Amino acid sequence: MTIQTVGIIGAGTMGNGIAQACAVAGIRAVMVDISQGAVDKGIATVSGSLDRLIKKEKLTAEQKTAAMALIQGSTNYDDLKQAQLVIEAATENYELKLKILKQVDSLLAPEAIIASNTSSISITKLAAATSRADRFIGMHFFNPVPMMALVEIIRGYLTSDATHAAVKDLSERLGKSPITVKNAPGFVVNRILVPMINEAFFVLAEGSATAEDIDAGMKLGCNQPIGPLALADMIGLDVCLAVMEVYLEEFGDSKYRPCPLLKEMVAAGQLGRKTGRGVYTY
Repeated sequence: MTIQTVGIIGAGTMGNGIAQACAVAGIRAVMVDISQGAVDKGIATVSGSLDRLIKKEKLTAEQKTAAMALIQGSTNYDDLKQAQLVIEAATENYELKLKILKQVDSLLAPEAIIASNTSSISITKLAAATSRADRFIGMHFFNPVPMMALVEIIRGYLTSDATHAAVKDLSERLGKSPITVKNAPGFVVNRILVPMINEAFFVLAEGSATAEDIDAGMKLGCNQPIGPLALADMIGLDVCLAVMEVYLEEFGDSKYRPCPLLKEMVAAGQLGRKTGRGVYTY
């Protein structure tokens, strides 16, 4: 299967980033969200992102016009029927994802593929909620999607070779460098990354060092481009907490216990960049 139209559920950070990557690669994107305001904001974000690329002389104005013409925003799930692949990029909430996947599954053509952009939830478990477990797969993009080269392709227990091949081909057409991962909580990158972020919160809570010094230490000592606490603010503290809670439940190992400080900050609504305040103030 050659994928020409990609449906994207969610117009937030990940959804509009995936839409941009598709459109720049010449692939039609249908981006759906629950409100017109969310859709409009997602399209405006793509437009602004492309403008920045133009200023950096990485894109021409004509290329931006062509890319924007390939993005359709909608609040109607029926508009996804034309897609050969639908990528669910909703909030990292299992019950919400199940609701969305069941609704989409009933709309799509039998041969269409469904992918989830989940960063931690079992692909096999999500696939079981649909009628097409063989045509269900994980496509874990990384933020910011237009800039990050990696896509983790996660095969569920019943994912077919044809589905894997089609999604791998699409990832490469998007200019990404995909890696294939077995289904397991956190897959590869987040299985290593998020517990490191959680440990940084423990170090901060214990008063071992300031947030600035923790981040500086990891940048200078481990050659990381961004410190773990600043990265948590970028990802969203609520997302980091949700991922750690999945690990704790799935593995039953106390080493995945979320830091109490992380839980407190999420409860206080200090979620990072998206709320203007997390570990740092924006």
